[in-house]
Amino acid sequence: MIPKKVEEAINNQIKEEEHSSRIYLAMASWCDANGFPGAASFFYRQTQEERFHALKFIRYVNERGGHAKLQVLPEPNNEYNSIIDLFKETLIHEEFITNCINNVYEVTMNEKDFSTQTWLQFFITEQIEEESTVRGILGKFEMIGDNKSGNYLLDQELAILGAKPVGVLV
Repeated sequence: MIPKKVEEAINNQIKEEEHSSRIYLAMASWCDANGFPGAASFFYRQTQEERFHALKFIRYVNERGGHAKLQVLPEPNNEYNSIIDLFKETLIHEEFITNCINNVYEVTMNEKDFSTQTWLQFFITEQIEEESTVRGILGKFEMIGDNKSGNYLLDQELAILGAKPVGVLV
């Protein structure tokens, strides 16, 4: 049985994962509308990945005898000044999600829920990868600045990243 405080913390994390999915969907739409189809592809993939994470959390809570509950989501930002600003916001958001995952882990420590601590390692590792990926992309966009051909080539690279498959629940 999952401890009640852990269940509550994970239910809050489910909300954050679902909100992340919507944030990235809004970013994908902005990229599509502003001539960045590769970045759009990247963010469409990110929205699927965040949805996958929410589903993993939902299934985990329910499998442990709890009840995963969905919550109201805030409206995501739909406007950005530039592709660089969009990726800066992405990094800020990924750092926020890392903090959220760490907070869930802290609850599992306080509740001595060793099973969930082990299970959360996937998400802890995932956040290291997410932050690193976004920092790398942001660094490239900042390096090329307003160079249109550089932006085009980087957008093509993002299309490749967007084509990577998303995990499957079993």
